[in-house]
This record gives sequence, structure tokens and C-alpha cells, in this order.
Amino acid sequence: MRTRATVAAVTGALALSAFAVPAAHADAPVGPDLDKPTAAERFGTSPAETERSSRIAAQAAPVVSDVTVNGGRNLVFGTTTVRTFTVSLTASHPSGILDAYIDLWHGTDVDAGLDGLMQPNEDAADCTPVDATTSTCTLTVTAQPGFELYKNALSGTWHVSAAALSNDGTMYWNDFHKTHKLLRMAKLTADATPEPVKKGGTLTIDGKLTRANWQSFKYDGYADQSVKVQFRADGAADFPNLKGIYSKADGTARTTVTATTSGDYRFSFTGAANTAAVSSTVDHVAVQ
Repeated sequence: MRTRATVAAVTGALALSAFAVPAAHADAPVGPDLDKPTAAERFGTSPAETERSSRIAAQAAPVVSDVTVNGGRNLVFGTTTVRTFTVSLTASHPSGILDAYIDLWHGTDVDAGLDGLMQPNEDAADCTPVDATTSTCTLTVTAQPGFELYKNALSGTWHVSAAALSNDGTMYWNDFHKTHKLLRMAKLTADATPEPVKKGGTLTIDGKLTRANWQSFKYDGYADQSVKVQFRADGAADFPNLKGIYSKADGTARTTVTATTSGDYRFSFTGAANTAAVSSTVDHVAVQ
């Protein structure tokens, strides 16, 4: 269960320590509790029950499928974004499904090298039976920069743990069930001048590419990134590429094109391994 401010939450035998919230992000970012629960702690099973489950797990563990985070879409965070998203899975077992668990974690291993953790808000999953043996279980997770996302190095690929508990106490737990992308939000502007322009004249298009800094809570210029100039003629539906340029050290981008017909100009950035794609708002230019 996720904890906030000075509130402590207890799930089974696991007590999650609290952490301080920086007022209006004025202080240095504070990371979350990285104490990832074990299967026994999350599901509240005793050592004897855990031992029994482990003896029969090979032939009787629940079958888990369709593990989904945020509807399959990347999670994108700006500088102040507080995002609550849904995680879900489908699990089957002859005795039926009692509970489920999903978290997201960042690092190389859960025992050593874990530096990011997003746990569910709920103490137990909401499991809806599909039939006598199968249920679809959902939970929610909340995250924001300065807490779970306390450093920029956490952008990119996260691991997804998935677990299920059957009605007879057997468990499935996999800390490497799948991965999911958590990305820094990007912003992009575009301004074409002069307006209007004569046919055959030269248009200068200026813009700036920035991305969220989860540590300073500002948007920094994003340097050396490929930015496409796109144009949609009046009456057209698509935005074909006209040319590509690279952003400068401060994130600014400038180029020129020849004006042939009236329409909309914009810059577009296709994204990076740790930064979301973005397109600027359009700038309509009339050709006279």
C-alpha cells in the first residue's frame, strides 16, 4: 500500500515507513519507501502456510495473464503531475481467486539495486469473477515527481510484479512478469514568420523542445534531439514531414522553408527511451 506524508499503513505483517512531503516542492525531492513486500507479507500468510504453498505451487499455482498497466499506455509525468492509474490482471485456479497484487519497481533486482517502487493504494485487489475458477482483479497506483519519481534516472523502463492468491492459499508471484514505460513529459513550441507570406517567400520557424526535470520541477531545454518540421495544407488531413533538424544546447530549434501554399506548420518530436513524444500546436500561415 502506498504511503504519503506522515501516514503509516500496515498490510498483514508489513509496516511501511512514512516519508516527509516537501512543502510545495520547495525542498529537495524525497523518495518513497522502497521496502517491497514479500508474498507472505502482502497476502498475510503465515510461514507454515507459505511453506505448504511452496510445496504444491509447481502443480497448483494460479495462472496469471493479461497483466495491464494504465490500459497498456505509457505513463507520462510532468513536473507536478499526480497520476493515479489502474493496474489489472486475470488469474485462474481450480479453487478460484481470492486476491491479487501488482506493483512497479525500478532497478536490477528486488533484493539489491532497487531504487524505485510504486505500490497499490489498496490493501486488497477488487477481484470480479469471470467464472468459478477465473477472476479479473484491479488495483490503483498513485505516483508523482518528488515522491515515487524522485530522480530523473527513474525515467524509462520499469519492472512489473504480478501476483495472485487462490482460495486454497496457493500463490503465484513473479517480480519480472513484464515491463512498462514511465516517461518524462516533453513540451514543444513552433512559431512561423512572417505572417502572411508571399508565395515562394521564405518562412522562418522557431521553436523550443523542453522536458520535465523531476528533481528541479522545471522544464529544461532538451539538446541534440531530432525535430521534424511538418506541414498540412489547407483542406488536407495529414502532416507530412518537410525536413528534420536538431535542437540546440538550450533546446531551441530554427529552420527555414519555402512557402508554396497556405496551411499549418508545426514541429514534431518522436520521443526517446525516457521522454514522451510531443508535437507543437500548429501555426497557420496564409500565402498571398
